Amino acid sequence: MERLGHEDVKWFIGTEVEHTPAFGKKTLFIVGIQDIVGIKEAYEKNQCEHMFFGANHTYDPANEDEVGEWAFMMKPFLEDGILCTLDIPASQFEGLIHSFEDPYNAYDNFIPQLRVSIPFAQHWNYNTMVKIDDIDFEATNPGVWTHSLHDLQDRNKFTPWSDYSKDEVIE
Repeated sequence: MERLGHEDVKWFIGTEVEHTPAFGKKTLFIVGIQDIVGIKEAYEKNQCEHMFFGANHTYDPANEDEVGEWAFMMKPFLEDGILCTLDIPASQFEGLIHSFEDPYNAYDNFIPQLRVSIPFAQHWNYNTMVKIDDIDFEATNPGVWTHSLHDLQDRNKFTPWSDYSKDEVIE
C-alpha cells in the first residue's frame, strides 16, 4: 500500500479510526515484521492502548516460515493481555486459520480484521449483495451468508481517508 509519508516506516502512532473494538484507542501501528523489544519500547513510551499489526497492508506472508515470524512477533503482546489487531487480506484467511496449534482466536484480546477489498463500492446499485461463501460445498462453514452492500455501507461504520492523515510516524 502506497501511503504518503510512510515510506520505509517501522511503526507510527495515532488513534484507531476504524470502527472495531479498539475504536478511539491510542494505537501503535506496526508495519511489517519488526523487533519485539522495539515494539514494546514504542508502545510503552507513547502510552498506547492497542497494537495494530500489518499496518499499511503489510501482512502477506509467502510461506509457513513467514507466518511463524508474525506469530512470534505478536504472541508476547497477546499473552500480556494487550489489545491487538491483525489486518488480514482475504488471500490469507484460510492459511492463517490452519497455521497455528495455538490460534490467535484463542485470545480474547485479539481482533482479527478480515480485509476484503471491494473496488468502487459506492458505484454498485442498491440490489448489490456481498456473499460470505465457503471454499467448497459444505467444506468449512454451515452455509453462506448474504448481506446487502448498501446496508454494510452504514455511515456509523464509515471512516473517510482523511481520518488516516492524523497519524504520527515515530520510526
